[in-house]
Amino acid sequence: MFFKQAIVVRTDLKMGKGKIGAQSAHASILALDKSDERDAREWRAEGMKKICLKVASERELIEVFNQAKRARLPCALVHDAGYTQIEAGTATAVGIGPAEENKVDAVTGKLKLL
Repeated sequence: MFFKQAIVVRTDLKMGKGKIGAQSAHASILALDKSDERDAREWRAEGMKKICLKVASERELIEVFNQAKRARLPCALVHDAGYTQIEAGTATAVGIGPAEENKVDAVTGKLKLL
């Protein structure tokens, strides 16, 4: 069994590369905090596989988040603090997993790479 984590980022916000990196890191850590410790340990042992994907709108981001919740995957929706480029409270990214790769792919498999 293999584990992975998916990070999904909105592209319509036109965030800079550094901002995307920060929001992705938030999504990764927040989702990891919600994961099963055994799954997280296995994911770490396998090399912490991640994939970064994109959506074009807040609606799509929320849809992915809700699909992950319905699938009972550990997931987190990131809202920006508003200190730099984005208005406070704006949904910017979603982290899913670490969880079984096939379960993550069932939610994110049709998304394009960031």
